[in-house]
Amino acid sequence: MSWKAQIHEWLAHHREDGTRLLQSLVRMPSTQGNEQQAQMLIAGKLYDLNLEVELWEPDGELLVKHPYFYSPRSKFTGSPNVVGVLRGSGGGRSILLNGHMDVVPEGDVKQWTSHPFSGEVTDGKLYGRGASDMKGGNVALLLAIQAIRELGIQLKGDVIFQSVVEEESGGAGTLAAILKGYKADAALIPEPTNMRIFPKQQGSMWFRIHVKGRSAHGGTRYEGVSAIEKCMIVVSELLELERVRNARINDPLFANNPIPIPINIGTINGGNWPSSVPDIVTIEGRIGVAPEESMDEVKAELAAWMDRLQAQDEWFAVSPPRLEWFGARWVPGSVDIGHELIGVLSEQFESVLGSKPAIEASPWGTDGGLLTVVGDTPCIVFGPGLTHTAHYPNEHIVLEDMFRTAEIIALTMLAWCGIEAEESLAGSS
Repeated sequence: MSWKAQIHEWLAHHREDGTRLLQSLVRMPSTQGNEQQAQMLIAGKLYDLNLEVELWEPDGELLVKHPYFYSPRSKFTGSPNVVGVLRGSGGGRSILLNGHMDVVPEGDVKQWTSHPFSGEVTDGKLYGRGASDMKGGNVALLLAIQAIRELGIQLKGDVIFQSVVEEESGGAGTLAAILKGYKADAALIPEPTNMRIFPKQQGSMWFRIHVKGRSAHGGTRYEGVSAIEKCMIVVSELLELERVRNARINDPLFANNPIPIPINIGTINGGNWPSSVPDIVTIEGRIGVAPEESMDEVKAELAAWMDRLQAQDEWFAVSPPRLEWFGARWVPGSVDIGHELIGVLSEQFESVLGSKPAIEASPWGTDGGLLTVVGDTPCIVFGPGLTHTAHYPNEHIVLEDMFRTAEIIALTMLAWCGIEAEESLAGSS
């Protein structure tokens, strides 16, 4: 029986085990600062598989010195990273498999059909916060590694499995793993892409714009300058900048993205009394960064766009808006469409599902940019789970997709890392 057939059969026999593992992880609310219980479960699984395991809490004092670091906290007590290494026999290519364990908060519980951390299984779908983003992807990785271990397949190249924290806040966990020295010939992150392959991921940055006015009594508002009214002009210009920036995007990988690199206005705060002309408004937003752009280029373009306001409204010549950058940022990533890992993954996808995969650009940021740019490990994103359920009420994953992804990734590991005795995927064990 071929390795391919054996892996397929092994996964078929371990569906209940895989489902229970995902249920256990989903039932652990691993929001920021609360990842330890879930990470200890992962570490135990890696020890059971006889991998070389490292467990550590990221060093905030070291991370804060890095230009790509962001986190709302500087200490990571209770938020450990977990890494397990499956050593190859030598002579093969290495692969890094990275997934994050942190999840976003559940939001309004009343909008959920079942409890957000129930792990309930209905009609082949497992529900709960993190099921799709991205504990289902993590379990797919673990199943792929376990199948290879228990079937006695000896890979030539190393496999580095990482379960990291802080992805939702900007990637501090993955950055900490990079600074530990973990790298490979290529990387794969099983974020919820609905089993599409993303060689490119946009980045993003948070910005804040302060718009000043001049206060006055509401009864004589004509003697003041409303910061709210001036803010409307700024917002209009931001939307025009979004249009201009996206008109430059002609990459076919973005064809299915209506707005490849959005500018989102997230908050507007201003005014303090209904009968007073507001003298200050603060806008906070997020600007997308194209895969081939640098963050500095985007910062310069937004600053130049704000300078244009002075020619449109004489008030801005007297009191120009003040732009600042703050908070989270996600590094963009781009891997050439001809990269061999994309070809290998595509071949295994087709061998399992009988059709060619969709290859697109990501509509959001991931830790893939950090791995590609900072970690010198070209990263592509491919995983189970629906993009439109991540961060939503009733988040869920189709279990069949998780097991299919595990099979595709296991076969990809064999083809990428190589097998001892140079047996082919179609050969007998």
